[in-house]
Amino acid sequence: MQIRKYREEDLPAIMALGNEAWRPIRRVQRKTLGDDIFNVLHPKGADVDKGLEIQDFAQKTPDNIFVCEDNGRIIGFILFRMSENGVGEICNNAADKTCGIKGIGQAMYAAVLEHFRANGMKVVCVHTGLDEGHAPARRAYERAGFSLQMQHTTYYMKL
Repeated sequence: MQIRKYREEDLPAIMALGNEAWRPIRRVQRKTLGDDIFNVLHPKGADVDKGLEIQDFAQKTPDNIFVCEDNGRIIGFILFRMSENGVGEICNNAADKTCGIKGIGQAMYAAVLEHFRANGMKVVCVHTGLDEGHAPARRAYERAGFSLQMQHTTYYMKL
């Protein structure tokens, strides 16, 4: 298993990983918000919208993506940002749960945290949901050392 910089030919694989990883999250969102609101928020479809978001990020900031690869197969990815005021942000990330390899997420977080340190970041943050669909992500971030949190909520109303 190795962590490396993103290459353009990685895009279909990381889009597919993202779409698959967000399936449980999208199910919770649809159940919580109902079809009417959910469909407005995800007009291109829940099965492809995370991949399209990843594609947009890759087109704009390809240098801010690492992939995790094992024997030539992409088994994880992580998107990130770095601000001028010294804040690194972990963005969308996912690991292939079917590959049978443990520790992919932790290896990617470690690589990005080291990249942040090397680039002068003083603080790192990550945003995640408080719903049951995001529970695995919260556990992974806590294992990686994230311990301080600011909670918020988002309200929706159908018009």
